[in-house]
Amino acid sequence: MLETVEQQTGAVPEWSVIWLHGLGADGHDFAPIVPELVRPHWPAIRFVFPHAPKRPVSINGGMPMRAWYDIVSMDFRSRADAAGVAESVAQVEELIAREQARGIPLTRILLAGFSQGGAITLATGLTRREPLAGLIALSTYLPEVDAAASQLVDGANTQPLFMAHGSADPVIPVQVAEHSMQVLKQLGFDLEWHRYPMAHQVCAEEIHALGQWLQQRFEG
Repeated sequence: MLETVEQQTGAVPEWSVIWLHGLGADGHDFAPIVPELVRPHWPAIRFVFPHAPKRPVSINGGMPMRAWYDIVSMDFRSRADAAGVAESVAQVEELIAREQARGIPLTRILLAGFSQGGAITLATGLTRREPLAGLIALSTYLPEVDAAASQLVDGANTQPLFMAHGSADPVIPVQVAEHSMQVLKQLGFDLEWHRYPMAHQVCAEEIHALGQWLQQRFEG
């Protein structure tokens, strides 16, 4: 089981959000977003921020760092180490199962991720046989995008999906993200897409839009 940082917005959480960080960061990276995102009238939420394992990253000269998978190529169609992606998806599934064991049903568990973490969120979402309450993918892309149709399992596309990206992102070009978005739409996902004039980051307008989208999940 991955080590995690946790925050609860109330004594008895009714919902869980599992949030995956980007390459080289850790579970503390997105913890400060909670007070910016959460609204006073929302149900109690447990935010779970796992630490990715440390592994050598090829494009960084093999330097070990926290990473959800190795980056083996500059080509976004093949840059993600498929075995690493599968390993991280399995670890995320363990975290989802733990939230269920703590009394949170799948219909109240959301999976979020930024950059590499967002790629794992999308990869997990494609293969979930029992839908989650929603998927959040920020500044990211779908690994193995050409194989997405064959990886999609029945019912996975019923999960609502929020995607957002910066038009000036130097790490993951917005065109790469838009291609992933179009593929996921074609696969039938109910997808909300936002594009902001920013780099590889999160902005206040994006947090507000995500809050609106989450509000719909809580009311649903």
